[in-house]
Amino acid sequence: MTLHQQLATSTITSYHAHIYYDAKSKSTAQALSRAIEKLFGAAEFGRWHDRPIGPHPDWSHQIAFNPELFGQIIPFLALNRNGLVILIHPNTDDQIGDHRDRAIWMGDIRPLDFDILEKFAS
Repeated sequence: MTLHQQLATSTITSYHAHIYYDAKSKSTAQALSRAIEKLFGAAEFGRWHDRPIGPHPDWSHQIAFNPELFGQIIPFLALNRNGLVILIHPNTDDQIGDHRDRAIWMGDIRPLDFDILEKFAS
Protein backbone atom coordinates (compact mmCIF):
# COMPACT_ATOMS: atom_id res chain seq x y z
CA MET A 1 0.00 0.00 0.00
CA THR A 2 1.41 3.34 -1.03
CA LEU A 3 0.94 6.37 1.16
CA HIS A 4 -0.34 9.44 -0.62
CA GLN A 5 0.80 12.92 0.16
CA GLN A 6 -1.61 14.48 2.59
CA LEU A 7 -3.20 17.76 1.59
CA ALA A 8 -3.82 20.49 4.10
CA THR A 9 -7.45 21.44 4.54
CA SER A 10 -6.35 25.02 3.93
CA THR A 11 -6.11 24.11 0.22
CA ILE A 12 -9.93 24.02 0.13
CA THR A 13 -11.18 27.40 -1.04
CA SER A 14 -14.86 26.42 -1.14
CA TYR A 15 -17.25 23.53 -1.74
CA HIS A 16 -19.80 22.78 -4.43
CA ALA A 17 -22.96 20.78 -3.92
CA HIS A 18 -24.44 19.65 -7.23
CA ILE A 19 -28.07 18.67 -6.81
CA TYR A 20 -29.12 16.26 -9.55
CA TYR A 21 -32.72 16.17 -10.72
CA ASP A 22 -34.95 15.39 -13.69
CA ALA A 23 -38.30 16.67 -14.95
CA LYS A 24 -40.20 14.80 -12.22
CA SER A 25 -37.93 15.83 -9.34
CA LYS A 26 -37.16 19.44 -10.31
CA SER A 27 -39.74 20.87 -7.91
CA THR A 28 -38.16 18.83 -5.07
CA ALA A 29 -34.73 20.19 -6.01
CA GLN A 30 -36.10 23.74 -6.16
CA ALA A 31 -37.67 23.40 -2.71
CA LEU A 32 -34.38 22.10 -1.30
CA SER A 33 -32.47 24.99 -2.87
CA ARG A 34 -34.95 27.55 -1.50
CA ALA A 35 -34.61 26.06 1.99
CA ILE A 36 -30.81 26.28 1.80
CA GLU A 37 -31.02 29.86 0.58
CA LYS A 38 -33.32 30.77 3.47
CA LEU A 39 -31.18 29.06 6.11
CA PHE A 40 -27.71 29.68 4.72
CA GLY A 41 -27.75 33.07 3.01
CA ALA A 42 -23.98 33.08 2.51
CA ALA A 43 -24.22 30.21 0.01
CA GLU A 44 -24.10 31.10 -3.69
CA PHE A 45 -26.59 29.59 -6.12
CA GLY A 46 -25.81 28.73 -9.72
CA ARG A 47 -28.10 28.31 -12.68
CA TRP A 48 -30.52 25.47 -13.21
CA HIS A 49 -29.31 23.20 -16.00
CA ASP A 50 -32.17 21.17 -17.47
CA ARG A 51 -29.65 19.09 -19.39
CA PRO A 52 -26.31 17.47 -18.62
CA ILE A 53 -23.53 20.08 -18.49
CA GLY A 54 -19.80 19.86 -17.91
CA PRO A 55 -18.85 16.57 -16.29
CA HIS A 56 -22.35 16.04 -14.88
CA PRO A 57 -24.43 13.25 -16.47
CA ASP A 58 -27.77 14.59 -15.24
CA TRP A 59 -29.64 17.85 -14.93
CA SER A 60 -28.14 19.80 -12.05
CA HIS A 61 -28.11 22.87 -9.85
CA GLN A 62 -24.94 24.03 -8.10
CA ILE A 63 -24.66 25.55 -4.66
CA ALA A 64 -21.28 26.97 -3.64
CA PHE A 65 -20.34 27.60 -0.04
CA ASN A 66 -17.36 28.42 2.16
CA PRO A 67 -15.67 25.73 4.25
CA GLU A 68 -17.11 27.32 7.40
CA LEU A 69 -20.62 26.30 6.28
CA PHE A 70 -19.71 22.66 5.58
CA GLY A 71 -20.71 21.45 9.05
CA GLN A 72 -24.13 23.06 8.68
CA ILE A 73 -25.05 22.51 5.02
CA ILE A 74 -23.94 18.86 4.70
CA PRO A 75 -26.05 17.59 7.63
CA PHE A 76 -28.99 19.61 6.31
CA LEU A 77 -28.61 18.01 2.86
CA ALA A 78 -28.26 14.53 4.40
CA LEU A 79 -31.53 14.94 6.29
CA ASN A 80 -33.52 16.81 3.65
CA ARG A 81 -32.43 15.62 0.21
CA ASN A 82 -35.71 13.70 -0.26
CA GLY A 83 -34.19 11.03 -2.49
CA LEU A 84 -32.22 13.44 -4.69
CA VAL A 85 -28.68 12.52 -5.66
CA ILE A 86 -26.14 15.12 -4.57
CA LEU A 87 -22.45 15.39 -5.38
CA ILE A 88 -20.39 17.44 -2.93
CA HIS A 89 -16.75 18.21 -3.60
CA PRO A 90 -14.09 20.58 -2.32
CA ASN A 91 -12.55 23.17 -4.59
CA THR A 92 -8.77 23.13 -4.60
CA ASP A 93 -6.45 23.71 -7.54
CA ASP A 94 -7.18 20.19 -8.86
CA GLN A 95 -10.62 19.95 -10.51
CA ILE A 96 -10.17 16.35 -11.59
CA GLY A 97 -9.07 15.19 -8.14
CA ASP A 98 -11.81 17.23 -6.50
CA HIS A 99 -14.53 15.59 -8.61
CA ARG A 100 -13.02 12.09 -8.78
CA ASP A 101 -10.98 11.43 -5.63
CA ARG A 102 -12.51 13.80 -3.11
CA ALA A 103 -16.17 13.50 -4.04
CA ILE A 104 -18.80 12.91 -1.40
CA TRP A 105 -21.97 11.34 -2.76
CA MET A 106 -25.43 11.34 -1.24
CA GLY A 107 -27.48 8.74 -3.06
CA ASP A 108 -26.28 6.82 -6.10
CA ILE A 109 -22.82 7.54 -7.46
CA ARG A 110 -23.25 8.88 -10.98
CA PRO A 111 -20.64 8.52 -13.75
CA LEU A 112 -18.92 11.86 -14.33
CA ASP A 113 -17.26 12.76 -17.65
CA PHE A 114 -13.65 13.27 -16.61
CA ASP A 115 -12.59 13.85 -20.24
CA ILE A 116 -14.33 17.24 -20.07
CA LEU A 117 -12.39 18.12 -16.92
CA GLU A 118 -9.14 16.99 -18.61
CA LYS A 119 -9.79 19.50 -21.41
CA PHE A 120 -10.17 22.32 -18.88
CA ALA A 121 -7.04 21.22 -17.02
CA SER A 122 -4.90 21.39 -20.16
